[in-house]
Amino acid sequence: MLPHPAFTQGGPKVATRHVYDGAHINSGKIADEALVKQLPGFTNKYAAVNGIKMHYVIGGTGKLLVLLSGWPQTWWSFHKMMPSLKKDYTVMVVDYRGMGSSSKPAAGYDKKTVAGDVYELIKSLGYQKAYVAGHDIGAQVAFSMAANHPDMVEKLVMIDVPHPDETFTAMPMLPAMGTPTDTLDPARPYVWWFAFNQLNGLPEDLLEGRAAIFQKAIFHYLLKDDAAMSELDRAVYAGAYNSREAIRAGNAWYQTFTKDVEDYKKYAVLKMPVLGLGGPGYDWLRFVLPNKASDVKVIKVNNSGHFVPEEQPEVAVEEIRHFLN
Repeated sequence: MLPHPAFTQGGPKVATRHVYDGAHINSGKIADEALVKQLPGFTNKYAAVNGIKMHYVIGGTGKLLVLLSGWPQTWWSFHKMMPSLKKDYTVMVVDYRGMGSSSKPAAGYDKKTVAGDVYELIKSLGYQKAYVAGHDIGAQVAFSMAANHPDMVEKLVMIDVPHPDETFTAMPMLPAMGTPTDTLDPARPYVWWFAFNQLNGLPEDLLEGRAAIFQKAIFHYLLKDDAAMSELDRAVYAGAYNSREAIRAGNAWYQTFTKDVEDYKKYAVLKMPVLGLGGPGYDWLRFVLPNKASDVKVIKVNNSGHFVPEEQPEVAVEEIRHFLN
């Protein structure tokens, strides 16, 4: 059973403490400092940007490569790729607004605003150019960075999800007849959590302290093989989303999709090279990316579910390195 605060009927939360591979969990949350110790050559950092605190992990040498994770995860989702990538690049993995140990303000979760935070963070560290790669919500933020700050984004990598566009508004509320609801059918995806995450208050009431239960269903639905995420990985993500504040912030990325779609309509076609890496999202990327990118290549990642950085990290590293070089 994944660690999370224990509950008694009608009673208060009880803090728990566990140890996984040297990483300590207090009240269900694993400290970033303990996780970073498992990644030699990386350092845990914080910066004040646009009035919020931003957490990031950085290491390596060479050109800057910024990695942006997705929901319901944190910077840790790239931990299998980071050691290899730092041999060639300065790798910076960012917990953007609402994620992990970064601030969770009341507003500003549209991808244009979140991308602006990341842009200002990069500038504050003295970098003028960067390669930017994102997975899931992180891919949407990465695309928005490229669209709004093309002077900084030298090359863009999108993993399994495009920026919100009109295909998002066409998603069905009901699954197609015969579509499984416990595992993903890439030909007939049923993304039920898109609707659930639009709600205000109810997700917090249901999921506070119980993030592991919800995430178990999400991960099983989207993973090719459940074993691709270890017990430690799952504990990290559950701990990061166990609080009401974290649940609200993570859902806010979904609640701004309608604004993201409107912003997308105004974006010019990207001129920098763009790579799409798709597991089940391969056809989606192949259909959407050419609409807003003039130099785009989309590659199918075989034997992978949605969580490509954890399911096929070696393939992702190889394709990213080839693309950037």
